[in-house]
Amino acid sequence: MKIYADSQSGNCYKVKLLTSLLAIEHEWINIDILANETLTASFLEKNPNGKIPLLELDDGRFLSESNAIINYLATDSLLIPNNSFDVAKIQQWQFFEQYSHEPFIAVARFIAKYLGLPADRKADYEAKQAGGHKALKVMEGQLQKTPYLVGNDLTTADISLYGYTHVAHEGGFDLSEYPAIQQWINNIQALPNYVSMES
Repeated sequence: MKIYADSQSGNCYKVKLLTSLLAIEHEWINIDILANETLTASFLEKNPNGKIPLLELDDGRFLSESNAIINYLATDSLLIPNNSFDVAKIQQWQFFEQYSHEPFIAVARFIAKYLGLPADRKADYEAKQAGGHKALKVMEGQLQKTPYLVGNDLTTADISLYGYTHVAHEGGFDLSEYPAIQQWINNIQALPNYVSMES
């Protein structure tokens, strides 16, 4: 199995973290998005959407979209509950991550970390702050009630949200305002086989 990805991307890091937690053997192929390596003809044959992460299975099939990849890889593990309602709750949080969290926190981080906060993007960066804090408050509210997003146990919902939340400060979001999120981050970082984004 091959994973085409960029370790500094939160979406790619989700896959990296999950494969480490579950000890899934794979070949990591680093892709430079700033060098447009996802737009080459050879990559577009693998994923016409031109995005990473991308999973290539040993039988030649491909799977894109980070949350689809981690849910697939976590099938039959403790990270996917047997209860159909809890599975739906995982998906609820993953849709939240894609539509209410990432468009603000990940984009603000990209503008600051990848682009160096250029003057012509400063207004866009500042416009992302309110939406990012709204998403963090939703997470904080749940994590004040339960140690993980879908209850007492770690699921792929947590992996999905952890990817960009734990580096939200790189997008200008002060996580000291969110003690339950900070405890959740500490819980995940204490897991066996945890791997950091930088490693």
